[in-house]
Amino acid sequence: MKEIKFSLVYRDMWQSSGKYVPRKDQLAKIAPVLIEMGCFARIETNGGASEQVNLLYGENPNEAVRTFTKPFNEVGIQTHMLDRGLNGLRMNPVPADVRELMYKVKKAQGVDITRIFCGLNDVTNIIPSIHYAKAAGMIAQATLCITYSKIHTHQYYVKMAAQLIEAGADEICLKDMAGIGRPEMIGKIIKDIKKASPNIIIQYHGHSGPGFSVASMLEAAKAGVDYLDVAMEPLSWGMVHPDVITIQAMLKDAGFKVAEINMSAYMEARRLTQSFMDDFLGYFMDERNKYMTSLLVGCGLPGGMMGSLMADLKGMHVAINSYLKGANKKEISTDELLVMLFDEVKYIWPMLGNPPLVTPFSQYIKNIALMNVMFLLKGQPRWSMIDKNSWDMILGKAGKLPGTLAEEIVELAKKNNYEFFEGNPQENYPNELPRFIEEMKELGWSRGKDDEELFEFAMHEKQYRDFKSGVAKTNFEVELEAAIKEKYKGITLEIESIRALKYPNAEPLVSNVSGRVLWELDFNEKSIEPIHGKIVKEFAPVCTVQTTYGLEHIASFCNGRIVGVEKKQGDLVFKGEVLAFIEQN
Repeated sequence: MKEIKFSLVYRDMWQSSGKYVPRKDQLAKIAPVLIEMGCFARIETNGGASEQVNLLYGENPNEAVRTFTKPFNEVGIQTHMLDRGLNGLRMNPVPADVRELMYKVKKAQGVDITRIFCGLNDVTNIIPSIHYAKAAGMIAQATLCITYSKIHTHQYYVKMAAQLIEAGADEICLKDMAGIGRPEMIGKIIKDIKKASPNIIIQYHGHSGPGFSVASMLEAAKAGVDYLDVAMEPLSWGMVHPDVITIQAMLKDAGFKVAEINMSAYMEARRLTQSFMDDFLGYFMDERNKYMTSLLVGCGLPGGMMGSLMADLKGMHVAINSYLKGANKKEISTDELLVMLFDEVKYIWPMLGNPPLVTPFSQYIKNIALMNVMFLLKGQPRWSMIDKNSWDMILGKAGKLPGTLAEEIVELAKKNNYEFFEGNPQENYPNELPRFIEEMKELGWSRGKDDEELFEFAMHEKQYRDFKSGVAKTNFEVELEAAIKEKYKGITLEIESIRALKYPNAEPLVSNVSGRVLWELDFNEKSIEPIHGKIVKEFAPVCTVQTTYGLEHIASFCNGRIVGVEKKQGDLVFKGEVLAFIEQN
């Protein structure tokens, strides 16, 4: 009886549903419950855009990764991350020295496996990462980005897998990011890889958006797959992944050996995940991501990007209708615009060389399609605006395209005096770590444990600067308040009501005097207000207010953690005003 194991893609569950991921304290709550469920051999803990969005809401991603991986490490559940090969953990190419450091840092943080993919399926971009990961002690899982076209046949993928295995890949992942891989083709790919390399471990990752995923998982199981990626409520199905309950029951009935699910723990994990959504994450989710749609079969866009796509669509919808209204033309609905976008993606995709529609290239194709739709509605030519990143993809600077560019694209490049690149893409991005090391030294910033802060700075430079300065947290608070107001549009909300929605499980810490707020006195670096999640003890001072007659300490009213700060370091506070919000343990 063949055993098939499950991996919970907890990171991807969130990023396929909306913009943000849970905070460190939330990850600490959910981890023991996921362990108690007893059915997961692996958990996806980080990678993709998760660490970038940590920075965007003012949290240190290194602390979040260590917090989440630790409980799984202790019980022998393998942790895995997603990385974009040449692009590392961002949308654009990364210097080789930063790529190499990433694997050393992630291994030290408790990540066992890295799933390495290239959005173009160019093995040149994957093979160096295989070597870097293995040198750092990680398991290198090389990835085939599954899509459906005349080019992307099962023979195409079997050949690619052979190249990656020969280069040293420990495992192979079939990343069916849009869920459009046809079930029979998925089975053929796995069967032929296993035939050529019987001992290679294969993991299948399939989004549920267009509806093929359950059938694909059954075909994958019959063909010899070892691991299946699954999700769980309230973030299963829709644009995400099939639920572990369904897949476990299906495989058990088909005669496979599968782990049992502790349903009491499942329900608790479900409750906790819902509470994270109610806290703040739900404000950044589009309701349409909860639903499956066969419209994705034709355009092939991945479920993992539907959150950002819908956000882009909203802004573009307003701009297009503004133009149409001014031109005395009929306005269009968001659904009409969505169908137009899907049709345009389907039309231009082969013209742009059939790049697999996965991050970041799915975004590039989507962006070009969206601009084409806008210009066509205005009566202007297709291809009127193509951004630099998309041109880099077209010109080969990000790797070799699987297909052939349409002649009109080649002519457009010549018209713009652009040159095509046929070398190793990494050559275009020289090493940069010395620059970041020198700057951190000048600023007095710590490189962090195992150089993790250095890595984060080098990988996400702008976001890290905003995080360090406090700008990220300020921007996020503004964004959250705007999202709350948008959700309750049409309902008059008082300031106190907005605060209650932002911090639903917290109570206010109120100043009993007037003066200047002093959260800390740091003589080495800039004194700042506390970060989200700082632990406080009942009766212990939380901050100090400098009054006209001296210093007054403001004590905590409970054991808990700070979840919101209303007054910054040095701000003027009046008696009776709220300083912060504290959530009781």
